[in-house]
Amino acid sequence: MSLIHVMRPLKYRAIWISDVHLGSKYSQAEFLLDFLKSTESEYLYLVGDIIDLWAMRKSVHWPQSHNDVVRCILGKAKHGTKIIYIPGNHDNLFRDFEGVHLGKVEIKNQAIHTTLDGKRLLVLHGDEFDNVIHCSGLMSLVGNMGYDFLMWINRLHNAMRSLRNLPYWSLASYLKHKVKNARDYIERFEDIIAKEAKRRGVDGLVCGHLHRPELTYIDDVLYCNDGDWVESCTALVECRDGRMQLLHWGDEKHALKDVEMARAS
Repeated sequence: MSLIHVMRPLKYRAIWISDVHLGSKYSQAEFLLDFLKSTESEYLYLVGDIIDLWAMRKSVHWPQSHNDVVRCILGKAKHGTKIIYIPGNHDNLFRDFEGVHLGKVEIKNQAIHTTLDGKRLLVLHGDEFDNVIHCSGLMSLVGNMGYDFLMWINRLHNAMRSLRNLPYWSLASYLKHKVKNARDYIERFEDIIAKEAKRRGVDGLVCGHLHRPELTYIDDVLYCNDGDWVESCTALVECRDGRMQLLHWGDEKHALKDVEMARAS
């Protein structure tokens, strides 16, 4: 029996995920499915680039795991989770359907989430504030061919780590911290979007787009980036006591696996 069926679901008040890129060969859909089946929440925000329409113009990569992710999300909506879908630049065609409900999934271009302790968080994908709209994060720096190679190396490296029972590790995220141009790009983006949140009078914001998870304060504004499910495999959560937390699912699963193994021994 797999761990997913023996562990109790992790319960949160709200969950934010983005940059899943279903339809792309880079999507870590199976890993995301594991996360979705392992968690429960009152709110689930899909913060853009859930479906990669850009990638699908070239070639469609849609294995069963991508169908399973969609079915799991719709199943959560059916069982009472309030799901808000905020399209990004890779699924921007859905922005024309703002206010429409697909099943029980509501499409909004932006949203306001109020935390348990009363903080108002602006939720948006973030590409609206990116000067290089057609290339996000590391893609704009190394180009598509370089990004393809990087993702191939990342996949191979993590296959080897899995054989050694080590948690998932993102090479792309590591390089974003180390390459100066990438750091400068990210810092400019974060400053611009934090100023916009302050201008709108909210306490903080949640976005995606950069494929770089972050939870920090910028000029007294709570800045949250929920990461992605291509490189970092992260989600942002509001705990049931109102605390905000970033979950690195590779580390989280590794820790849960160790706990279950200890209980079984």
